[in-house]
Amino acid sequence: MLENRGLEILIIAVVVLLLFGAKRLPDSARALGKSLRILKSEVGAMKSEDAPDSATATRPEALATPTSTIQSAPEHQSAGRA
Repeated sequence: MLENRGLEILIIAVVVLLLFGAKRLPDSARALGKSLRILKSEVGAMKSEDAPDSATATRPEALATPTSTIQSAPEHQSAGRA
């Protein structure tokens, strides 16, 4: 049974090689890998959006904290000019 599985994989590999050609296979594999990485990162981002943030889930006051304001820098005064 294992011998047939190895033979089947070999036949599939030969058919794919004949269909796509030796030059296009590395490019196709690279594009497939890039697509899978993008898909994996998007799925991870979707899961992190759905999961509650542990810091805000345990501390509701974290949601009500006031925002800090940015103060402007003091005016630049040059001592040499009159």
